Amino acid sequence: MSLGLDDEHMWRALDEARLAAAAGEVPVGAVVVRSHPERSEGSAVPGHPERSEGSAVGSRVVAVANNRTIRDQDPTAHAELLAIRAAARALGTWRLEGCTLYVTLEPCSMCAGAIVLARLDRVVFGAWDDKAGMAGSVGDLLRHPRLNHRPEVKGGLMEPEAAGLLRAFFAERRGVDPTPSPPLF
Repeated sequence: MSLGLDDEHMWRALDEARLAAAAGEVPVGAVVVRSHPERSEGSAVPGHPERSEGSAVGSRVVAVANNRTIRDQDPTAHAELLAIRAAARALGTWRLEGCTLYVTLEPCSMCAGAIVLARLDRVVFGAWDDKAGMAGSVGDLLRHPRLNHRPEVKGGLMEPEAAGLLRAFFAERRGVDPTPSPPLF
């Protein structure tokens, strides 16, 4: 069974989230992909020269990132913002039209604001965030009718995998077993 483009890119975002967790950061990963008509093969993924892009037909990865708030001592170093900044540098423009952001967690208000300002066409995310999510959970900044730009939003893609990474990370921090107990009946 072959993966769809959204699945393929979300797997890459999940890989970035795992890198964040390994570095002691909240496991959130992001990937910015630009749609294009031709296939692009063999170029390096920005920020990761050891990885080959090998993108699917119709898209090219232009940036990857994971959370770095602790490493950088920067409260704005969320995976989404770092990926948006890297994509803007790679493309030579702050307008990321024709691009999709894949992220493992529903964007917060800061990241949602940056997504709107960057004019991303689409946002695809994994786990919903009932405490800070601004793509439908707490609020919906991404699709607010009074804003000048509203990206298409697809939530819940690979939610079990994305939520599982977050649950395991925080359970380990709390010293709790992240695996749910089997039902008694």
